[in-house]
Amino acid sequence: MAPAIGLPPASTFPQLCFVILALSGSAIAAKGSTKRISIGSVFDVESEKIQTAFRFAVDRFNTIENSAQLKLNPLSRGNRRTDSFSLGNALCSIMSKGVFAVFGKANSSMLATVKSYSDTFQIPYLTTSMAMNTTDQSPYMLFLRPINIRAIVDLIEHLGWRVVHYIYISNEGLMRVQQLFQVMGKSDLQMTLNVKRASDVTSYVILKELHHTNPELDIHAVLDMSIPMASELMNLLSEDPRVHNRRFHFLLVEPGIQELDFAKIGLYGYNVSGFQLVDFNNMTVRLFLSDWTKIDPAEWPGAGVKTITYEAALAVDAVSLFTRAMKNLSNLGLFESLFIRARSGANSSKTCAAERLNVWNKGKHVLKAMKETEFDGLTGRVAFDDRGHRKEFTLDVLDIGITRGAVKIGYWTPRDGLTMLKRKMVRPINAPSSENRTRIVTTIQTPPYIMKKPKPIDGHPLIGNDKYEGYCVDLARKVAHEVGFDYVFQMVKDGAYGSKLANDSWNGMVGELIRLEADMAIAPLTISAVRERVIDFSKPFMSLGISIMIKKPADQKAHVFSFLDPLSYEIWMCILFAFIGVSVVLFLVSRFSPSGWHVEDESNITNDFTISNSLWFSLGAFMQQGCDFSPRSISGRIVGSVWWFFTLIIISSYTANLAAFLTVERMSTPIESAEDLAKQTEIEYGTLRSGTTEAFFKTSKVAVYERMWAYMTSKTPSVFTDKIQDGITSVRDSNGKYAFLVESSTNDYINNRLPCDTMKVGSNLDSKGFGIATPAGSDLGDKLTLAVLKLREDGELDKLQKFWWVGKGQCTPQDKNTDGGQSALTLSNVAGIFYILIGGLILAIIVAVAEFLYKSKVDSKKSKTSFGLALKSKARLSFRSHPAREDSSSGTLLRKSMSRYTYTGPSQSMGFDTVPEGNTHTQV
Repeated sequence: MAPAIGLPPASTFPQLCFVILALSGSAIAAKGSTKRISIGSVFDVESEKIQTAFRFAVDRFNTIENSAQLKLNPLSRGNRRTDSFSLGNALCSIMSKGVFAVFGKANSSMLATVKSYSDTFQIPYLTTSMAMNTTDQSPYMLFLRPINIRAIVDLIEHLGWRVVHYIYISNEGLMRVQQLFQVMGKSDLQMTLNVKRASDVTSYVILKELHHTNPELDIHAVLDMSIPMASELMNLLSEDPRVHNRRFHFLLVEPGIQELDFAKIGLYGYNVSGFQLVDFNNMTVRLFLSDWTKIDPAEWPGAGVKTITYEAALAVDAVSLFTRAMKNLSNLGLFESLFIRARSGANSSKTCAAERLNVWNKGKHVLKAMKETEFDGLTGRVAFDDRGHRKEFTLDVLDIGITRGAVKIGYWTPRDGLTMLKRKMVRPINAPSSENRTRIVTTIQTPPYIMKKPKPIDGHPLIGNDKYEGYCVDLARKVAHEVGFDYVFQMVKDGAYGSKLANDSWNGMVGELIRLEADMAIAPLTISAVRERVIDFSKPFMSLGISIMIKKPADQKAHVFSFLDPLSYEIWMCILFAFIGVSVVLFLVSRFSPSGWHVEDESNITNDFTISNSLWFSLGAFMQQGCDFSPRSISGRIVGSVWWFFTLIIISSYTANLAAFLTVERMSTPIESAEDLAKQTEIEYGTLRSGTTEAFFKTSKVAVYERMWAYMTSKTPSVFTDKIQDGITSVRDSNGKYAFLVESSTNDYINNRLPCDTMKVGSNLDSKGFGIATPAGSDLGDKLTLAVLKLREDGELDKLQKFWWVGKGQCTPQDKNTDGGQSALTLSNVAGIFYILIGGLILAIIVAVAEFLYKSKVDSKKSKTSFGLALKSKARLSFRSHPAREDSSSGTLLRKSMSRYTYTGPSQSMGFDTVPEGNTHTQV
């Protein structure tokens, strides 16, 4: 008796999921031209998706792809993952019936057993597992899953990781670590590799402990586990509120990163990189999925969805590889010679004793045919080298971190290694195709860019894009006409423009573009470097900068005494004191100087500069009118000269400023620039939260702006606003105690709207622009840029801005002369001069009347007559055109000449000064 073959005991079988295709010579019955091939399969009962994919591939071949008149007749066997003995019996039973090939998934400890079976029975074995040892060769094994250890090392080197934590949970992970050390030993990569083994998802405890050791340190971890297990690990890790998710960057070993839940990754804030074997944009995959999505998931578990796992895709490619090889052999006329009659038929014993073996000596021909078969499958190019390993395959490198969205950033091939895509070539993996479809435009309601139309008078409701109006509405219509697409507006859900959050995620319109919830953003969205890293922008359609908005102070309108404004109150007071002082000095020097006295006649020496005359001289000189008398002494003339020079300068300065003060209504603003804001604390100032203006101050290295940022962040309550309208309201309601830092375009628009109580001060703090934003790598990016440039060159953008900013303005321009000249003076500008003139005339009359009454009273007392009689006598005398001699009881007035009169009689009878008898008194 021949000794039994040395197979490993059943207890050494680990978890195994086999797909067995049995081709039995006795099972082939030629019925006309159709050849039916019985196949067998042994599946892990827990691998429903792989089993479903295998069944679907067989059914699809029998019904659609059968051009060589071949039929597959599957015979299935189930097995539990932990029951290695049952798995060995099933495998032995199938192989003893003369199977042609075995398909399955084996872990590291199972590979030696499978190799022993396949070599003994000379039956090809195709596995969806990764080859654990790249040096050993097995003549009857084919590995559908490509080896990606070299790709992992290249990606780590590209990412610049220097300390890497490698976490694995199975024996396969341990063997991949060994392969990793072997590859690193052959490269110049300087890296510290910390290897940790964990049980299931408890590996998150290891990562949490590493993070708590230094929360500010970035942790780079390679996760060697299944995709669902890696997702669960991230979920458990995020439940700890002390964990800063943004500090973690994960690299997945499994080539199926697209099986992760992108929404959760975005919510968690992790950065995850990895590889993808199945390209869902490939036409072969899309055609397969069109059938895959139509089947009933109740009958086909795991099907009926728009995606397929990479392991299920490998099972489909395994069936395709086998059927293509069989058709090639059939076309060569070698098909019939492959089969030998089974010794015991279909009901032979299931034992693997040596005397019962049905060794198939034609297996090498089938294996050779499969190695020579090449085709484009669901997992890319399917081709094998002499060792049974995949060659000429492509692994897409994906980054689904929330800072970039789910995008393809490069690819890896065995020949060329890692190739990273250029920035403009990076595209979201789920980006819709450029087919003709309605685009979603995210935006935000901000006048005058986009506003809701008022309710129509006729009562018909507005629907769709007709509900909105504004600059961006018109811009979207013109751009869509230039590019050629339909669109619908969608208001941003959180009402934000878009800023980077603490967990590295994005909110607002930028976040919606990253998550592919919109195709573009047409709004006052500022182009910035941090946003340009995650989304694309067109050329700017509007240039602007940060400006200061304050409440407009009350106008200093012209008043009745506006002519006094050219000189300040202090100067007028100084002029008054100077006038009195000069008059007093002139009086004194004229009194003390002998030259100031002169002889009136032979018996009368007089001095012209009495107190009243000195004041009159000073006033006449100041008014540039002169006087009948001038200083005679040198000292007096010195006083007069300096006073004349003083009045010359004062009057010239006053005249120079008078025109401007009378024709221009001045507005006194408390601040004129950002420097003025930074120097004071009385006026608060703030900006919009989660915007580029806030980011400008936050990142600025200019001392003034740093001081302003420190002030804004230290204020309680906060000076930041959630909406632009809130900031405008604060400016209007703060009575000049709040300034709002906002884009100059918005500032100009608000200043031209009712109640017209805000204004812009100073120049712009920076220079930037608004652009149309699209997801990274969008097919519309370049088209939108060309459309914006064309609209700018045609002048359409300027027309739009003038229409919405100037044409829709509600404030009346203030005192603007169309010919560029000065506006004419009005009565209000010079009314004070008339008041002074009228007041002076009235005062003169009052003083004259007072003098008249006073003198009449004095004369009545001196002449001992009644006040009425004296009043009548003076009145008759006052209204005579030529005084003449008049006798009265009080005295006689004699006419001597036209300018001189002599009075005789009682002294002071008519109000003249008393003179000695025989002398005359001159009255001018």
